[in-house]
Amino acid sequence: MALFDTELIMNTISNQLPIPAHFKRDKVSEVWRVPYQQRAVEASQWAKQHQIKHSLEDKTRVCLLLIDVQNTFCIPDFELFVGGRSGRGAVEDNIRICEFIYRNLGTITTIVPTIDTHTAMQIFHPIFWINSAGEHPIPSATNITPADIDNGTWKVNPAVAYSLKYNYEFLEKHAYHYVAKLTQNGKYPLTVWPYHSMFGGIGHALVSAVEEAIFFHCIARNSQTQFEIKGDNPLTENYSVLRPEVMSGFDNQPIAQKNARLIKQLLEYDAVIIAGQAKSHCVAWTIDDLLTDIQLQDASLAKKIYLLEDCTSPVVVPGVVDYTEAANAAYARFADSGMHIVKSNEGFTL
Repeated sequence: MALFDTELIMNTISNQLPIPAHFKRDKVSEVWRVPYQQRAVEASQWAKQHQIKHSLEDKTRVCLLLIDVQNTFCIPDFELFVGGRSGRGAVEDNIRICEFIYRNLGTITTIVPTIDTHTAMQIFHPIFWINSAGEHPIPSATNITPADIDNGTWKVNPAVAYSLKYNYEFLEKHAYHYVAKLTQNGKYPLTVWPYHSMFGGIGHALVSAVEEAIFFHCIARNSQTQFEIKGDNPLTENYSVLRPEVMSGFDNQPIAQKNARLIKQLLEYDAVIIAGQAKSHCVAWTIDDLLTDIQLQDASLAKKIYLLEDCTSPVVVPGVVDYTEAANAAYARFADSGMHIVKSNEGFTL
């Protein structure tokens, strides 16, 4: 695989495909129904018109890993919209993601979207916890530490244990172990998040414009989109699609495991391109987990990884928290490991 240089990048840009007429930049921030059958017909015609080959003919296999490009994170006024410092971060990112897919339709072998998937009764949602008055924590404004459990500020909601069919004592011990483990691992403390990415809800769905682009790619290239579900375990979190935050309970029994299948699959591609939300959280931690496995196997594999830095944004809540610098520091570390930090309109040559 050739690395980037100016001459090769210019040649790549000059050979990129046009963007189909159905794509409307001003609709990326909206939710709407994708006309699948119409797009399928158009995608087949588009492939013939532009002599786009089936993915099975690719000599160089390229994977586009899209992290959590869902309404809950990417549409303004949804639960956890990632605005970045511009206030429109995820919308602008998704415009570029769509254009990147269309312009590189003949190069991308497989698209792998991760789907953050939650139900109400999970360890990071308000209903899981109560105080002495029976009140639930305020989402986004509450972090829970072992000290909070020790002093009785928060405890596990007994009704949740009953509904999830866990013994209450077991769930209490697990919850304490969990928040302590996060602290020991140097991760963010347990944040109580608003209900988001609710399974079956509109926030769970991919952004309409991105879904349309992914579907168009699937038909044009005869390449099945590979959806990867994450985050549905009530006892742990999955910022990363590759590994849950905590994998064993207080009794050392496994509660979850890393996605060894996906890690192996990603590293078998000639190139893996990564974008999505949020740069400071699920994207950064997915890349970090992938890098951990790369360094265990062969550090040179990091050269396969391309990070579209203009297709991801950090979590920024004006006046409250700004993870921009933390995200940038993570990306600098990834670059030092051998990964490529690129922009979506720069093109790349394999």
